[in-house]
Amino acid sequence: MLKKALPIRFILLGAFLLVGLLPTMLVTGMAFFEARGALKTEIKHDTQTRANATVDEIDRIMFERLHNTASWGQLEIMQDVRIGDIDKRLSKFLSDLKFSYHDIYNELYVVDNKGIVIASSNAESIGKHRAQFSDWLSTKIQGNHISIAPIMQEQLNISTDVKDAFDGNKLGTLVTVFNWNQITTILEGAVSGRSGAALFEGNNKVLSMTAHWSDVQTKEKLSTSSKSKGYQGYNGFKWYVVIAEYRLDALAPIQQMAYIFIGLLVATIILASLIAFPVATALTQPLVNLTAFANNFIREPSNALPPSTSNLVEPEEITALSNAFSKMINDLERSKEHLTRAAKLAVVGEMAAAMSHEVRTPLGILRSSAQVLLREPNISEEGREVCGFIISETERLNKLVSALIDSARPRLPDFKHTDLTELAQQCVAMLRIQAESKKIELICEANEKAIALCDAEQITQVLLNLLLNAIQVLQDNGKIILKVTHSIDQVLITVSDNGLGIPVEHRNQVFEPFFSKRRGGIGLGLAIVKQIVMANHGNISVHQSSLGGAEFRLQLPVDIAV
Repeated sequence: MLKKALPIRFILLGAFLLVGLLPTMLVTGMAFFEARGALKTEIKHDTQTRANATVDEIDRIMFERLHNTASWGQLEIMQDVRIGDIDKRLSKFLSDLKFSYHDIYNELYVVDNKGIVIASSNAESIGKHRAQFSDWLSTKIQGNHISIAPIMQEQLNISTDVKDAFDGNKLGTLVTVFNWNQITTILEGAVSGRSGAALFEGNNKVLSMTAHWSDVQTKEKLSTSSKSKGYQGYNGFKWYVVIAEYRLDALAPIQQMAYIFIGLLVATIILASLIAFPVATALTQPLVNLTAFANNFIREPSNALPPSTSNLVEPEEITALSNAFSKMINDLERSKEHLTRAAKLAVVGEMAAAMSHEVRTPLGILRSSAQVLLREPNISEEGREVCGFIISETERLNKLVSALIDSARPRLPDFKHTDLTELAQQCVAMLRIQAESKKIELICEANEKAIALCDAEQITQVLLNLLLNAIQVLQDNGKIILKVTHSIDQVLITVSDNGLGIPVEHRNQVFEPFFSKRRGGIGLGLAIVKQIVMANHGNISVHQSSLGGAEFRLQLPVDIAV
């Protein structure tokens, strides 16, 4: 007993749930632990980066303060110390400097050798005595000795001697009072939340710290430090920065990630169960539609594939299958057209084979007999007219037999690289007199060399046939344009006229054997043209021209594999 096959949508559903979800859980767990380790490393790296950036910023701002003090101590305006800054020019200069640096400096002042303030950015300080500070650090910047006093009341006094420009003796001392809160602000900018940061001296003494630094020290924490590397070659600062964070706060992203992974896993299981069935149905529905379409194609032929009934985008393979099926249908239609054309040409071939021997011999006898009768001196005018009819009609029938033979057994092309521009000019020259006899303007727009691989003799026959058809169709004062253009891979030849044109409903039939709307035409000329063009690996089509009449477009390849 045969078992009934399950629909593919149920197979897809079961495979997705059994094979997809179980590995997903394993992969999700592995991904979590990998991401957890990577996130820990990234957190540590981020903290270290912030510590490095913070100590570098402190080094930079402090070096700039030392550099400022050294530079200002050498300015010419400092020589006003010799006259006690009686014109207050130095005080105004110091006041402007402090204003331009906003909150970086609390005060800028100059004291003489007796410790009396003779110039200051703060007018109230002028004349007061300032005690000298002990050195915390000392260094040389730009050849000047710079002294740094210990930090007091969130202020850092940086001083340098003002030398006499003439004898080099000491005139006084320039003191810049740096706002140490700027360092605390830099530390605060390096942390967030309940994290803390501190700046330590080389002997582990705290120089500055953030608001939460003390709180962090009492909890389980993660800390990172970075030592001063100096700035622009100056490494006189021996301090270092430490950034500390609550362990739970630092690892909070990992905890959040764990919750997210668990939530995603649960959501995946739920959504997979809800979506798998409609997805499986959507995948198989196009196959069902194609199967039904194929079963009904013979009874109801159609080139239009069944539309998708799913709102989802079809998979690439389904789309490729549909496109392949559509191409197969189009190929079948073209094969049907080719078979129909081949059948017609087969009939033509049989007719040509029968007529070539059976008709040409009596036609030749009739034509010769009529010509003999015309040489008789006593023949009447009516007899001469009848003999003329016989000769003209036998010639017409002979041409019909020749056309049938050419269409039934065309010669194989002799492919050679041919200049179609020169070929077009020759065809126009051969038919120019015939066109002028009907007062038809025949124009050749072919100037640049256009080389194609084709049979020159056969293409000449095609062009002459197209031009002759146009000349025969047009009335007096008509216009025909033969134009040759070329691109990288093909040459395009167009024959346009200003006649009545070809109706749209007849354009697909003009190349069929025995189809003709011209009086006296047998309908084989364009069929032979089509056959020759296809044998030369080209293509020909008919359109409406810009002149208002018909336009035949002949496309021939520049190079082909033969």
